[in-house]
Amino acid sequence: MSYMGIDIGQTGTKALVFDNKGNQIAYFYREYETLFPREGWAELDSKRVMESCFEVIKEANTACKNNPVKAVAISSQGEAFTPVDKDGNILYNAMITSDIRSSTVLKKCTQELGSRKLYEKTGHTPHTMFSLFKLLWLKENEPEIFNKTWKFLCFEDLLQFSLGLNPHISWPLAARTMIFNIKQHKWDEEILNYAGISEDKLAVPVPSGIVVGNIKSNIAKSLGFKEKVNVVTAGHDQPVGALGAGVVEEGIAMYAIGTSEAVVPVFPTPVLSDKLYSSNLCTYDYTIEGLYTTVAFSLTGASILKWFRDEFGYEEVELSRKTGKNPYEIILEKIPKDPTRLLVLPYFTPSGTPYFDSDVSGAIFGLRLSTTREEICRALLEGVAYEIKLNLDILNETGIKIRGLIAIGGGAKSDIWLQLKADVLNKQITKVKVTEAASLGAAMLAFAADQKKDIKTIIKEWVKIDKTINPITENGNFYNEQFKKYKGLYKLLKEIDL
Repeated sequence: MSYMGIDIGQTGTKALVFDNKGNQIAYFYREYETLFPREGWAELDSKRVMESCFEVIKEANTACKNNPVKAVAISSQGEAFTPVDKDGNILYNAMITSDIRSSTVLKKCTQELGSRKLYEKTGHTPHTMFSLFKLLWLKENEPEIFNKTWKFLCFEDLLQFSLGLNPHISWPLAARTMIFNIKQHKWDEEILNYAGISEDKLAVPVPSGIVVGNIKSNIAKSLGFKEKVNVVTAGHDQPVGALGAGVVEEGIAMYAIGTSEAVVPVFPTPVLSDKLYSSNLCTYDYTIEGLYTTVAFSLTGASILKWFRDEFGYEEVELSRKTGKNPYEIILEKIPKDPTRLLVLPYFTPSGTPYFDSDVSGAIFGLRLSTTREEICRALLEGVAYEIKLNLDILNETGIKIRGLIAIGGGAKSDIWLQLKADVLNKQITKVKVTEAASLGAAMLAFAADQKKDIKTIIKEWVKIDKTINPITENGNFYNEQFKKYKGLYKLLKEIDL
């Protein structure tokens, strides 16, 4: 028997299957397009996302037909929701994290409910990314759709519903809506009343790792499942990825290097301090009941390398076509080995923590005629790493001390990139063999629930270390000095008001 972890991301969906020893036996991916219908809008076609999920599930089942899947769990991007009617028809595209159309609604809601009050209830500070404000925007601007909606579903619960289940949502994903009370572990009545929605319009919130039903038999058959298949809650992709990286103790955090970048530690009790509040660093449930987490993140993240590839990497893209080698790998092999003296403020999208600024621009400082394309590329990556370093310093000041990082995601496949990050952060970075950790974490939760086994025991058996990268002392010292300058760049750029 085997176990499937599905990861519904912002750019595509993955389905990975593992045997009962944690060995990967299938991997399938389907990409979809992000839609930008207007300035500041960012959407996914939820119907296409569900079709992609079904496609990769079917392909994965075909690949492991001799080792049939016994249980499935779903990891999902946060915040995005889809309105569906009573017949299950999708009424509107999903507004994803980087969609900022709800900024005016956010301001009004924050004034009326109170920013600090919302933080104490939900563990999050107000931002346009969260579902609450997107729901309020929909209510104000698309009232016909809002009123016609039977349920508002995030992608974890939308896929459950598409598989024929009564939709449930894991606590970690529910928290990313900013409607969920993290102390009471239920939808917050006051926020629901303010938004004008009833509790039954949302999925049922439960902890991660809970069996919530079986895939409807005719749907299961059409997707290639061979027997009754349990569906298990997993949750928000960042803490699910941290679980898949083996993060279960204080002092160790996951470092996700993907479309956006995020650091996810774990701690035993909720931390709702003034410092975390002012730095927009949240607190919410981890994927193991009784533990909590936060997410320090850069929304630009590894997208900055994609931007470089698309705008300046024609040579590498052409070489990739001829050789079949990954263009990112070719680009990274060309960057200087030594640190640059350039400083990059990496806000090529709205910023993440600590500023939550949706009206800020990126910048490159220190350019000269002698500056090379390869130096600029390295500096872009250094800039994102500086931003993560800024967040780690804040966490350290609040008592959440991180001594080591476990890297996951597409960027974790490059030792060159990881060495750069280890040097900037001046921390040891461990690389795991399965870098698609959100899918692995979901599969582990499926296995634990199906077999009624302790998740921490499974982590010891399934999560395998590839290598450890230590910072180069000389580089770390240089970056520490540069970081002192970096910390002043945001204020400087805001004063210019580009």
